[in-house]
Amino acid sequence: MDKLRNYDVSFSGLKNGKHEFKFEIDKTFFQLFDTEQEFTNPKIVAHVFLEKHTTFLEFVIKVDGTVELICDITNDEFDHPVENEIKILVHFGEEYDDSNEDVITIPASDHAFNVAQLIYENVQLSIPMKKISPNVSDDDLEILNKFSPKDIEEPEEEEKHESDPRWDALRKLKDNN
Repeated sequence: MDKLRNYDVSFSGLKNGKHEFKFEIDKTFFQLFDTEQEFTNPKIVAHVFLEKHTTFLEFVIKVDGTVELICDITNDEFDHPVENEIKILVHFGEEYDDSNEDVITIPASDHAFNVAQLIYENVQLSIPMKKISPNVSDDDLEILNKFSPKDIEEPEEEEKHESDPRWDALRKLKDNN
């Protein structure tokens, strides 16, 4: 966790109001996490906007840059833009709690908040499930669609197989309500 200290946002000496922090994100950042990445060569800038209030902190984390992805169709590498923004409220309490996705509670004794995990998640959310290069031609996509398996609709009669009498009894109870 000591390696992630470079991503601490110290708020204890700051006045109430708006503050901005900037982090350069590259492959060394992602090496701090013990997961394999679906991309290479990240060139990302993370802007962390903090609005400090007396009893809580508001964070807006924006990531902007590019990563290299491998096209699912052509297997060629291509640059994919990364742009995303998340908003988090940080409240002070007795112990750390991040069970709510929009509100994080940190101990009242803390003087800094680490944004590394939030930056990491922000970038990961920007990576598409289907990685298709912008250089893929319409002809290639048409051929791919032609040979892709189609959804086959089964007749409803085949779906009506012998049902369990326990489920039938439950359906009757549901229908009565």
